[in-house]
Amino acid sequence: MSGSAERRVTLPEATETTEATEPLALTRLAADDLIERRGAAWRTSRRFQRAMARAAVSLYEAGDAGDDLRVPIALALLEVYGGKVHDETFAELIETMLPIELVSLGFVQR
Repeated sequence: MSGSAERRVTLPEATETTEATEPLALTRLAADDLIERRGAAWRTSRRFQRAMARAAVSLYEAGDAGDDLRVPIALALLEVYGGKVHDETFAELIETMLPIELVSLGFVQR
C-alpha cells in the first residue's frame, strides 16, 4: 500500500459508497470486522470495542494519562494484527480508526 503515514483519512461523506471508492484502510478494517456501516456512518464493531476495553484497562494499570486516543487505538489494533502489517499501513489504520472511534464514543456528531 502506498501513501504517507501522515495523511489523515476522513470519513466518507456520501451516503452511498462502494469498496472501490473507499480508502483501503476502511476496506481492511471492515473486512477484519473492526468497523461496520450503520446508515451513512462507520461505527466500531463489538470486536474492536472489546479490544479497546482491554487496551484501556492495560493502559490504566500502566498509569497512562489517557490524553491521546490514538494510544489505546494502536494497542487494540496491535492486539488484532499482532505486528503483521507494515508500519506505514499500521499508522494509516490508526489514523483511519481515530475519527470513527470519536463518533462511536459520542465525542463527534455525525
